[in-house]
Amino acid sequence: MEDLKRSRIAGKAIPVRGNDIDTDRIIPARFLRCVTFDDLGAHAFEDDRAQLKAKGQTHSFDEAKYAQATVLLVNKNFGCGSSREHAPQAIMRWGNGIKAIVGESFAEIFFGNCVTLGVPCMTVSEGDIEKLMAAVEANPSAEVVVDVAKGQVTAGSVTVSCHIADGPHEAFLKGTWDSTAELLAAKGQIAATAGNLPYFNGWK
Repeated sequence: MEDLKRSRIAGKAIPVRGNDIDTDRIIPARFLRCVTFDDLGAHAFEDDRAQLKAKGQTHSFDEAKYAQATVLLVNKNFGCGSSREHAPQAIMRWGNGIKAIVGESFAEIFFGNCVTLGVPCMTVSEGDIEKLMAAVEANPSAEVVVDVAKGQVTAGSVTVSCHIADGPHEAFLKGTWDSTAELLAAKGQIAATAGNLPYFNGWK
């Protein structure tokens, strides 16, 4: 399960400033009617982007300098509100795909949905997220490294400590965050166990 490990994620980053950004802002409710998640990425922050455009401003998700980003930088209580899985699904499908999120704090259900999708949500202090955002805004082409194993985030010359709970931390390092992949990997054992259960064998 080597390909499922998430020990180190490197790439460009994109900042989205603001506290308490809820899931309805991440992906508006009208997009919840989709049959699959495939096309949600293009609509991430759609209403926020439109509102800023109407004011003559630009959302970071519309700025070409951040188009290649694979790391998202956020502030406090990101992903609050409803429990919709569509929010992290949209984020991981935007552009080249967001592969890690770094912020001050995350809503519990949003965090859990991200873990299920293999997207580490690393927490840093208020001062440190400001340093990271400032570094990326000053140099959008700077490489940002989210080192899940070491508990560090580096953006250019800035390096800060980050944290994730022990359970998800271990799951990302071992590649055991994907429950479906775990089941498929153990299908032989599952079949053997099922073969010994009486209700799969006519109660013989």
